[in-house]
Amino acid sequence: MFSRPSLCGTVGKLCRCGTSATATAAGAPSTAAPATAPVVRRYQEVSGDIITPGQVRGIDHIRDPRLNKGLAFTLEERQTLGIHGLQPARFKTQEEQLQLCKIAVNRYTEPLNKYLYLSDLYDRNERLFFRFLSENIEDLMPIVYTPTVGLACQRFGLIYRRPHGLFVTFNDRGHVFDVMKNWPEPDVRAICVTDGERILGLGDLGACGMGIPVGKLALYTALAGIKPHQCLPIVVDVGTNNIDLLEDPLYVGLRQKRVVGREYDDFIDEFMEAVVKRYGQNTLIQFEDFGNHNAFRFLDKYRNTYCTFNDDIQGTAAVAVAGLYASKRITGKSFKDYTFLFAGAGEAAIGIADLTVKAMVSEGVPIEEAYNKIYMVDIDGLLTTTRKVGSLEGHKVNYAKDIAPMTDLGEIVSTIKPSVLIGASAAAGIFTPQILRTMADNNERPVVFALSNPTSKAECTAEDAYHHTDARVIFSSGSPFPPVKMGDKTYYPGQGNNAYIFPGVGLGVICTGTHHIPDEMFLIAAQELANFVEPADIERGSLYPPLSSIRDVSMNIAIGVTKCAYDKGLASTYPEPQDKRKWLENQLYNFNYESSMPVTWAWPRMPYIKTREESPLIAAIK
Repeated sequence: MFSRPSLCGTVGKLCRCGTSATATAAGAPSTAAPATAPVVRRYQEVSGDIITPGQVRGIDHIRDPRLNKGLAFTLEERQTLGIHGLQPARFKTQEEQLQLCKIAVNRYTEPLNKYLYLSDLYDRNERLFFRFLSENIEDLMPIVYTPTVGLACQRFGLIYRRPHGLFVTFNDRGHVFDVMKNWPEPDVRAICVTDGERILGLGDLGACGMGIPVGKLALYTALAGIKPHQCLPIVVDVGTNNIDLLEDPLYVGLRQKRVVGREYDDFIDEFMEAVVKRYGQNTLIQFEDFGNHNAFRFLDKYRNTYCTFNDDIQGTAAVAVAGLYASKRITGKSFKDYTFLFAGAGEAAIGIADLTVKAMVSEGVPIEEAYNKIYMVDIDGLLTTTRKVGSLEGHKVNYAKDIAPMTDLGEIVSTIKPSVLIGASAAAGIFTPQILRTMADNNERPVVFALSNPTSKAECTAEDAYHHTDARVIFSSGSPFPPVKMGDKTYYPGQGNNAYIFPGVGLGVICTGTHHIPDEMFLIAAQELANFVEPADIERGSLYPPLSSIRDVSMNIAIGVTKCAYDKGLASTYPEPQDKRKWLENQLYNFNYESSMPVTWAWPRMPYIKTREESPLIAAIK
């Protein structure tokens, strides 16, 4: 989940390691450190995915998680590398190690303990961690991602052990690039950054929000095969307004109120410029869990000048619209026949609504008609041009209706009679039994999405949705819910997880060197995900394919994004590959162990050539 700083990373340091710390002139009195206390290089951690054998010692293969294979080192490798005897006599395959990992993680009953075990596994053995995660994604996704990652963020000050990513604080303003230089990886292609102001539905967690970019980028590798050294999690620490954290002795971030206004904006500008200066213009910058008031501003500000997207807005939108595409196969209706009501008007809701409009327009619906089909409710009630309270700032104004204001959600549902009810409010339980029954009364197959994370913030449970609609609901959630049994049938509600979307988008963007990311790429991602849904998935109650197929979904999305990048002239990697699938597959991370032996090869026998007799050098000069 995280990379590690190099202890002795430059050639100069390598040359000096093991020598006296102070040089003296010839004949001068020595002031060097005693010979018994040399500066010793403990070990050389590798960077990138190309290993220089001359810079890596045998013991490094045990100490460095990128090289370590545990008991999977062969006898020849152990003896050649000089690590024979440092391990027990047992030799294991990676498959045997995977079985042991499964046994070990299942011993824990608390999800947070499982999270800590996986973090420790990554610290020991990188390839084993990612293979274990990728092959058991249905069981482990809730651990490395929502909902457990939310708990990990809340307990971050207690469980923090070692650097998971880069912390750039407001105190570093004017020196952000200098901080960026401290990250030892030179080939970063994807950055996930948060300022911790709106972590899931948990609110302002400040620097403790590091768990989010760490988890997101772990899924980049596990689900799309993006090489882990190319991923960098970052927290931009500008303080926190969470009083509990400010007073918490275990809090690890800046103990101050959040910086706001011009100073904050200038600091984010400096951060963006530092990323480009350090890693290049095409570095993917994924914004994650910024406050609603900043998320859209930054997306609008940077989307045409940097390679960036906001997963809370665009990723959530794509996975929700994919679910809407799949729902049409059940209702037999098109988008123009739907009426949408959103509970919540934050970045997730606006993002879904905006992409839904684009989906309707792509089906031939006029844009004004598309906007008119979408209603939205915020904390002050229905978005209308006539209400006296609440604001209509930013993108909200597009969905304000010229009707009488209403504040009660139940009344709004009864009046609007939506066919689709989408929750992105982080207000637990607002889809009451009465609201669900009203949806069922007004629709043969009501569509209800309770998308708020974590599970404790969901607008309703899957059980409530099925029970109060006589199992006629088409349901999806943002966090996983257990199966629901109704009569003789068991329903397995699908989780509208952003992880279906952002890894594949990231893979396509990184490989093509895309300059900017248009919304069209997310509509393509939604369509590719919906196309992957099988009739059997719908029959069991899910609008999404099994998580076990998510790597195939990511590849299909990456292919679609790649085609879009070249068609729109956004790619910078040339020539354009003809077989895009094979081209992408050749760039993926290898989860399997590779030989630790240096590569050797034979030379041909040298031909015999008779040489002349040797002559003294003085004779040759004469």
